[in-house]
Amino acid sequence: MLRVRFTSGDFARVRFAPRPSPVAELHAALMMMGAPHEELLFGRWRGRLLRALPRTAEPLADLVPGGTAPRFLDVLGETREEGIARVRAARPEFVRSELERVYGAGRRPVPPWIRALHTGSPDAWRVWERAQRAAYETVLAPVWSRVQDLHRAEFARHALVVAEQGLGAALAALAPGLRDGVWEWPGAAPREVRLAGRGLVLLPTFHWRGGPLLQDLPDRPVVLAYPAGGALPLTGSAGTAEAVGDGHEEALAGVLGRTRAALLRTLAEPRTTTELARCLGVSNATASAHAQALRAAGLLTTTRTGRSVRHAVTPLGALLASSGG
Repeated sequence: MLRVRFTSGDFARVRFAPRPSPVAELHAALMMMGAPHEELLFGRWRGRLLRALPRTAEPLADLVPGGTAPRFLDVLGETREEGIARVRAARPEFVRSELERVYGAGRRPVPPWIRALHTGSPDAWRVWERAQRAAYETVLAPVWSRVQDLHRAEFARHALVVAEQGLGAALAALAPGLRDGVWEWPGAAPREVRLAGRGLVLLPTFHWRGGPLLQDLPDRPVVLAYPAGGALPLTGSAGTAEAVGDGHEEALAGVLGRTRAALLRTLAEPRTTTELARCLGVSNATASAHAQALRAAGLLTTTRTGRSVRHAVTPLGALLASSGG
């Protein structure tokens, strides 16, 4: 069982990642490709991707001998380039110690490029970057718009729970064992993590189906990546930009309801209650009631000037309503 120990200050430092992290999501997908216990649902997905991966991606397997990855790969970053830059910025001594840890002090043969990476060779880092980009283009790029849509829906769901019921309810929705400052995840690998004032970032992943994955590095917030979304693998499909937008709208409507989702999208510019009602095709009273619910969830603000009431979307509401990447 995983146990996460909070201090009183840590509860004020819990946040849900507002956007998916390409490097973290790719690593979750690559780990899932090496998990044969999911053969029934993921066997065809795994076989197709393994056949499609170019040879330039093969060095990534050298970084996880025995299924253990070096911790300098544990980074966030809202774009692929930002994630790659954060990995490259790891301290040389940290890279060396982690490579030594995963290779078990000489118990496994070490590929030449890993030996070069251990010494900080720029050529070895370029090997890793090429492998990372090749794997991303094969595994994640075809489904990245779907990952973004799923992440928005997941973020919206937790944001609404936090706004209406509090942080404790949002944490309990992920794992119910929160009491006396200790959050327990039944079924996870035995481990105890002390946040010690660093805070916690909760990151959904839509490829991994195992227990929570932890990024626990000194002087950084602990990142807990948890399996989210459906139980089936994400597969790419041909479609237009319009179809991707429709998928996002369906995901948002599934969380907020169609009328409230439409109301948020209508607030690209501030509008009065009457204008909202006209745009949505509902009565003023209905538009006002939906606006009140979204305001309580922190998704819009309402300003009264005399007898006029104007509604405007908040940054959180704009993030959820946006169909951009």
